[in-house]
Amino acid sequence: MRGKSAVLRVIAPDSKFSNVQVAKLINYVMVDGKKTTAQDIVYTAFDIISEKTKSDPVEVFENALKNTMPSLEVKSKRVGGANYQIPMPVRGERRLALSFRWLLDTTRHKKGRPMAQKLADELIAAAKGEGDAVRKKQDVQRMAEANKAFAHFAR
Repeated sequence: MRGKSAVLRVIAPDSKFSNVQVAKLINYVMVDGKKTTAQDIVYTAFDIISEKTKSDPVEVFENALKNTMPSLEVKSKRVGGANYQIPMPVRGERRLALSFRWLLDTTRHKKGRPMAQKLADELIAAAKGEGDAVRKKQDVQRMAEANKAFAHFAR
């Protein structure tokens, strides 16, 4: 490993809910440095969630994160001229990053409605254990389970 490892930045909690993960979601939604637009999208989505579910939107959001975080993933490794998909446990920070990425990818691929509406619908579906982000997590987990035979190649 060359050079120094990157310094882990501490993210301040968001202003409305005082939650670090909500602030991280805002940063993931942000495009081209437009943080106020991203905050507007996330807070509007949370308002829609509270109207639809009649419950705390932060709890729905945390349930959605819990349901989309993978515990296993596959990594490709070359052994003796062949590539094997080796199941590996996922680190905590990467679990969160993958969860956010999958939620926002599935949200951005839906067309025809405002971003806040799409984000709210995807978070509600993920909190219930449904939706495209949960399906993506299940696919990754299934791939890891199918390749358990190659786990002995992991170091």
